Amino acid sequence: MAVEVPTKAGGLMGNSQQNPVALVQAKLKEVELKFKGWLAKQSLPVEAAVVTVTSAAQGAAIGAFMGTITGGDGNSLLMPPPNAANLNPDAMASLKQAQALAGGPFVQARNFAVMTGANAGISCVMKRLRGKDDVQTSMAAAFGSGALFSLVSGMGGPNPAANALTSGLFFALVQGGIFQLGQKFSQPPAEDLNYVKTRSMLNDLGLQNYEKNFKRGLLTDTTLPLITDSALRDVKIPPGPRLLILEHIEREPEFINRRKGPH
Repeated sequence: MAVEVPTKAGGLMGNSQQNPVALVQAKLKEVELKFKGWLAKQSLPVEAAVVTVTSAAQGAAIGAFMGTITGGDGNSLLMPPPNAANLNPDAMASLKQAQALAGGPFVQARNFAVMTGANAGISCVMKRLRGKDDVQTSMAAAFGSGALFSLVSGMGGPNPAANALTSGLFFALVQGGIFQLGQKFSQPPAEDLNYVKTRSMLNDLGLQNYEKNFKRGLLTDTTLPLITDSALRDVKIPPGPRLLILEHIEREPEFINRRKGPH
């Protein structure tokens, strides 16, 4: 017995130190699932506010980093000339655009925070209201983020309203094109067409690893409104992910209507 104790302790220690990166990833995944589970139970205003703030914080961090590596406070190099009042509106608009693009960490953090926060917030609201994530949702979010980015950064011509409109349209068209290209080049195999909505749901919940469980049990898109806890248990999905999946199905307008059926 005296010999086995250190051997077991050493074995346990070896397992814990075998792959610390995997342990950290597993812990982060657990935290992410708990956060998404909590967020899924909140009202639309709360969910939209949380998503907007967290995305804005991420955008601010990216913007601050980009502003730092581009040379600090770029606005100090692009100060308006003494006779700025006599410049025509187009010249002043060009100067503001240059300031927006060459701004320091604070300016870029503000610009990116507005852009990413607005995009995520609008996308969250659209997905909750429409019950799906498609090109219209993506373009609407891009339009709002582009318009707000234009207003905050001061980019464009002398007319802020026209700038916001054109910037929003430009962002929406670019995002729509990217979305369509992504859809075109990521078309699932023919046998997977019965799991399009299922795959989208699992990706939104961070549970994409359980797609194979749905396929194993032939739980296709048409069965989603009918899924119960026992059905998910039969395909070997753990309790935590089961709760998230059932909560998601209960909140989706499309699934709710199909459960009620025609009157």
